Amino acid sequence: MSSNSTTAKSSQQQPESSRTRRYARRLPLVGTLAAGGVLLLAGPAFAHVSVQPEGAAAKGSFATVNFKVPNERDDASTVKLEVTLPTDHPLASVMPQPVPGWKVSITKAKLPKPIEMEGEKITEAPSKITWTAEDKGVEPGQFQQFPLSVGQLPKDADQVVFKALQTYDDKQVVRWIEPTKEGAPEPENPAPVLKLTAAEADGHGAAADGKSEAKDGGNAAATDASGSDTTARVLGAIGIVVGITGVGFGVFAGRRRSV
Repeated sequence: MSSNSTTAKSSQQQPESSRTRRYARRLPLVGTLAAGGVLLLAGPAFAHVSVQPEGAAAKGSFATVNFKVPNERDDASTVKLEVTLPTDHPLASVMPQPVPGWKVSITKAKLPKPIEMEGEKITEAPSKITWTAEDKGVEPGQFQQFPLSVGQLPKDADQVVFKALQTYDDKQVVRWIEPTKEGAPEPENPAPVLKLTAAEADGHGAAADGKSEAKDGGNAAATDASGSDTTARVLGAIGIVVGITGVGFGVFAGRRRSV
């Protein structure tokens, strides 16, 4: 083989080798962009202050609910949570469960119209619950639950809307007070909403009886729904990563075939 043909073959191999290294360096960037896209899609779903029942929150019942507060900042801690209770459907009985590292206070207000609960006339009811951190609060990358026993839940409504203020140690306040309208996009700072289910035939809610089969069924349904939602998110995220990575390999392979 002549020196000219050897030189020509070498010159053809060098660009291909250079392109191979260049595409190989770009593949990690494709993966990074895919992972970043997954985080952007998954992040907002977990950043909201929300309220969730431990069991079935039935109309007209007493129930234990949890206000879940995630820290959406990476440079500050949550040190206060203020929850305003509804005035259109007053909750005459409100009892917070102690949370280590937090002190709690209840503000009451007179009702514009007295209500009757279990044969007793009620003229005032809790209007606001405030939790204040006594230590570090909810640090970045963490969340905290604040359990609350409430009742009676309204009998003529499908949900109870709360308004919450989340205060950070740098004095920033996030106001979770915007209503969510059916058929409309979710607002930036939605107010926590507790969904209500139909009352039992005896007029008592499933959550009022911790031993009832209805409550156990509600817990199982909630667990299954949560698991299904989590699985769907994970599979969706994996699909995005695989899809974007596949595009990167496809482009790389196409370029090699065209050389």
